[in-house]
Amino acid sequence: MRTIGITGGVGAGKSTVLAFLEKKYDAYVIQADEVGHLVMEPGEECYEPVIRLFGKDVIKNDKTIDRKRVSDVVFGQPDMLEQLNGIIHPAVKRYILRSLKEKEQQGCKLCIVEAALFLEEHYEEFCDEVWYVHTDEEIRIQRLMENRGYTREKSLGIIRNQASVEYFRAHTDYTVENNGDLEETWKQIEEGVRRNEIL
Repeated sequence: MRTIGITGGVGAGKSTVLAFLEKKYDAYVIQADEVGHLVMEPGEECYEPVIRLFGKDVIKNDKTIDRKRVSDVVFGQPDMLEQLNGIIHPAVKRYILRSLKEKEQQGCKLCIVEAALFLEEHYEEFCDEVWYVHTDEEIRIQRLMENRGYTREKSLGIIRNQASVEYFRAHTDYTVENNGDLEETWKQIEEGVRRNEIL
C-alpha cells in the first residue's frame, strides 16, 4: 500500500484533487478535519476532555458539542486554542494510523491523507510521499469569496496566516498546480501516481 499526503493553503482546491484520486484510482481518502469532528462525537475519545476544558455550555440539546461555540471561544484566545489542539490533534493522528493499518490489512493499494496542518503536525512521518496543491493567491482569494462568502480582507488574512508557498515547496515531494485548468491538474495527478508506481 502507498500512502500519499496532501497539503496546501486554504482555497487551493485540495478537495478537487482528493475527489479525482478517489474516483479514478479507488483511493481511500482520510481528511484530518473530518476525523477531528468525529473524535468529538459523544462517546468518542475527545468528547469528555473538550467538555472539561470548555464547560457544559458547549453541549447542545442533542448532547453533541457545539463546534461553533468552541471556535468562538478559542478565537482570540491562543492558550485555549493550544489546549484544544493538544486534545484533538493526537487523537486525530491515532485514528488515522488505525485506519491506515486496517486498510492495509484489507489489501487497499492507495491511501490519501489530507490535513491543513499536515507539516506542522508531522503527518509526513507515516506517508510515502507528500504532495503540495498550489494555486495562485489571487485565484484562492476569488474562490474563498465565491464559495465561502468571505470578504477579500478575511480571505487575505487567512492566507497570510498560513505557511508560505516557499515553505510548502521546501517540505513536500511533489507539486500539483491547480489554477483552474482541470485537464492540466488531472495530468499532474496521474504523473504523481505513476511516480509512486501504483498503476
